[in-house]
Amino acid sequence: MSTPTTTIAASTTTNPSSATSSCVSAVPGKNGYVPPSACNALYSYNPSFAAAVVFTVIFGIITGVHLIQAISYRKKFCWVIVMAASWETCSFVLRILGTRNQQNVTYVTVSQILLLLAPLWINAFDYMILGRMVYYFLPEQNLFHIHATKFSVCFVWLDIVSFLVQATGGIILSGTNESRHLLNIGKDIYMAGIGMQQFFISIFVVMTVVFHQRVVVLDEQGTLSESGKRPWSHLLYALYASLMLITIRIIFRLTEYARGTGSNNPIPYHEAFMYCLDALPMALALYIMSLIHPARTLVGPDSEFPKVTRAEKKLAKQMKKEEKREMKAAKERSRGMITFLPTAK
Repeated sequence: MSTPTTTIAASTTTNPSSATSSCVSAVPGKNGYVPPSACNALYSYNPSFAAAVVFTVIFGIITGVHLIQAISYRKKFCWVIVMAASWETCSFVLRILGTRNQQNVTYVTVSQILLLLAPLWINAFDYMILGRMVYYFLPEQNLFHIHATKFSVCFVWLDIVSFLVQATGGIILSGTNESRHLLNIGKDIYMAGIGMQQFFISIFVVMTVVFHQRVVVLDEQGTLSESGKRPWSHLLYALYASLMLITIRIIFRLTEYARGTGSNNPIPYHEAFMYCLDALPMALALYIMSLIHPARTLVGPDSEFPKVTRAEKKLAKQMKKEEKREMKAAKERSRGMITFLPTAK
């Protein structure tokens, strides 16, 4: 492969991506390529067109498969995994365009944001799966005295908080004309976001292990087979695998940003790290959830959370209010009885 030729022009502009305090601008060569040390460089390497095409095809196929599965199995919550796959696909479509126009700020910015945030959709899908497994397999339909529906909602909200923090950091990091100080702030915010994500995953894994132990006992007792439940192990191990792949990706990103952009950190300057430790793990996680789709395990009664109508919600609220009124009235009656009790002589 021939090396692109560039012309260097003097400049006093500060380059945030450069380790030096000043840099020079370069006249773009083929596909808009300039050396990573140039002021107008948007990439820290010469991005590979072929690799971007390969992963676009991979994620595109997985997106199509997940979309077909979501429609055919009629599982509404599967839109989350479709979003994850489509964000990854869009990221690499823009990356293809970026490799052919390396001076286009929009391509690199949007592609980077989608790449950084897409895994959070996979994470949310994992949370939803365990909540539905608790509801489906456990007779008590709760874990740590938390009902399956509330359990799932709680972790999804934690994922949303992590999403917002990472989005803030990712948007700052994707800026091409920001100062080094602001980029460092963006890096710290993004690292805090993925640190939060991993912390929530760690708590979630503990709860998954507790569920695992509980469902093994039920299986040994024959409770699950008597109730006609499908085998649980494949889906649970797929969930473990997905969480492990997300963790690998988080460790990679923490290592990348924690070590800075100096010469002692090769990660930002070699595209292969991103493909091997971010894109590939996420592709595998999406593939596993397609191969061992939750809809194949969660079948029949209790396979979905009950849909509560507005009338039912209103009735439940009224019943709670009546219950509170009765309790309050009972307390008042008991106080009155104590007040008027005759004094013992």
